[in-house]
Amino acid sequence: MTIQSPIPATEAVASTNTQTPEGLRPIRRALLSVTDKTGVVDFAKGLAAFGVKLVSTGGTSAALRAGGLEVMDISELTGFPEMLDGRVKTLHPKVHGGILHIRTNPEHVAAVAEHEIEPIDMVIVNLYAFEKTAGKPGVSFAEVIENIDIGGPSMVRSAAKNFADVAVVTSASDYEAILGEMAASEGALCHATRWGLAKKAFAVTAAYDAGIATALESIEAPSGKAVFAETALPQVLRVIDPLDKVLRYGENPHQRAAIYIDGSGKGVAGAKQLQGKELSYNNIVDLDACWEIVSEFDSSSAVVAIIKHTNPCGAAAGTTVLEAYKRALEADPVSAFGGVIGINREVDAAAAEEIAKLFVEAIVAPSFTPEALERFATKKNLRLVAIDPIKTPRVLKQVSGGFLVQDADRLRITEADLKVVTKRPPTVEEMKALLFSWSICKHVKSNAIVYGRFAEGFGQTVGIGAGQMSRVDAARFGAMKAVLPLAGTVAASDAFFPFADGLEMIAKAGSTAVIQPGGSVRDAEVIAAADALDVAMVFTGVRHFRHG
Repeated sequence: MTIQSPIPATEAVASTNTQTPEGLRPIRRALLSVTDKTGVVDFAKGLAAFGVKLVSTGGTSAALRAGGLEVMDISELTGFPEMLDGRVKTLHPKVHGGILHIRTNPEHVAAVAEHEIEPIDMVIVNLYAFEKTAGKPGVSFAEVIENIDIGGPSMVRSAAKNFADVAVVTSASDYEAILGEMAASEGALCHATRWGLAKKAFAVTAAYDAGIATALESIEAPSGKAVFAETALPQVLRVIDPLDKVLRYGENPHQRAAIYIDGSGKGVAGAKQLQGKELSYNNIVDLDACWEIVSEFDSSSAVVAIIKHTNPCGAAAGTTVLEAYKRALEADPVSAFGGVIGINREVDAAAAEEIAKLFVEAIVAPSFTPEALERFATKKNLRLVAIDPIKTPRVLKQVSGGFLVQDADRLRITEADLKVVTKRPPTVEEMKALLFSWSICKHVKSNAIVYGRFAEGFGQTVGIGAGQMSRVDAARFGAMKAVLPLAGTVAASDAFFPFADGLEMIAKAGSTAVIQPGGSVRDAEVIAAADALDVAMVFTGVRHFRHG
C-alpha cells in the first residue's frame, strides 16, 4: 500500500535576500499554457515589463492577445502545427529541448544551438480540470479520457527536473511573489525559489496522476456513460489532498496540526466559515461528529445534535430548529456548555436568538438566514460554518506502519428490518423512540447505551453512556447522566448484551423497550430476562461499534 504525500501547495516562494548572485537565473522566455486563466494576463504583463518573450498555446494565447500582449504561438516556435484536436502541440524537441538543456553543460548548449532550439526559462502551466470533469453528473467515458492532460504534465515535469535553470509555475497564488522577486533581482529568480516551485510542481503532477488513477479504477465499463463504482477498495491507497491551512495546534498545544482538503468544497473540510475565531483541530473533529449525526435524518424534521469531545450530550428532533434545539439542550444542559452544535436545516432568527444565550464553540448547518447571522454577529468568537453536504464513501485511520481503510457506516435501519424477540412487542411510540435512539447510538463511542424517548411527536435523547469499558457501566453511566425522567424511556445498545445484567440495569433505570443487535451466545438468557421484566426488545441483526 503506497501513500503519496505532496509538498504543501501553499509553500511560499523564497525571497532573494539570503541568496548568492550565482544562484540567480534571468527569465528571458516564458511558455504559458493554462486551463485556469485566473490572473494570467496580469502576470504575463508583469513578465513582459521585464522584457520576457512570451510563447503560448491555444486559448491562453488568445487570452493574452486580448489583453494587448505580443505572443508567439507554440506552432511558430516548433515549426509544426497543433494537431489531433490539440492533443499534440507542446510534445516537441523545441519545447522540451528548450526546457531541459542544462545551461552550464557545454554539450547541451552546443546541441540546442545546432538544432536552433531557444532556451525556455519559465513554464507557466496548470492542468486540465480532470477531477472536476470526472465528477460531473452523467459525464461520458470519452469526455473523462479526453480530459487527461498529456502535454501539460510533461512540461511541468521537464521544468521541475531542470529547476536549476528553469522556473515552473503551477499556481496563480505564486504570480505576485514571483513578480516581486523579479523586480528586486532585475528580472531573475533565485535557486531557492526555483527549488520551491519545483517541489510544488511535482506535488501537482503526483496529485493529478493519482486523481486519474483513482477515478479510472472505479469506472465499471470503458464505454458510454462513465459509471463510477464505490464497491471495491482501492488497490493503491492514494492520499494526495493539498494543504489548506496550518492550524494553531492539534488536540493539545504541544502537537502540530494542519488540515488538507480534497478540493470538492464540500463536507466539513470544505465548509465555509462565516464568522468567529479560527477553527481548531478539536473544533473540526467535533463539527464532523455532530454533522454525521444530523445527517442521519432527512430535512422533513429539524434535528439538532450537541457534541462534547466527539460524543453527543444531547440530540433531538422537532418541527422547527428552535424546538429541536431546546429539546437537545434539555437532555444535558450542563455538558452542552462550550459544545459544538450540528443542525440539519437552515438556522433562522428564532433559533439563533435562543442558541446565542449559551456559550457555544461552533455551529455547523447547511445555511443561516441573514437575520440569524445578524443575531450571531454579537458573539464575535462563535464560529459559524455553512456546509455543502457530502457522503464520504470510506474512512481512513492511520496506525503505526500503515493505514486502515473501511467503508463509511451508512447502514440505516427501518422498522421492517427489526425482529421482535420478546413476548411483548414495542408500542408505536416505543418503536419510534427505538429507531431514533438507534440512529444516535451509532455515533456514540463504544461501549454505548443511549436512553431516549418519543415525546410531542419527535425523538429526544435522555441519557447517554459513552465509551465505557463494559456494557453494564455504559447503562449505569447513561442513567446517571440523565436529567429528564428515565421512566418510560427506551434504550439502544450499539452491540449485543453478553449477559442479562446490562439489560437489567436498563430496566432498573426505567426503560420499557430495548433495541440491540443480538447475536450473543446468551441471547436466550437476555430475552428471558426481558420477558420477566416486561421489557419489549428488538434485534437489528447489525451492530454499530465506533472505536474512534
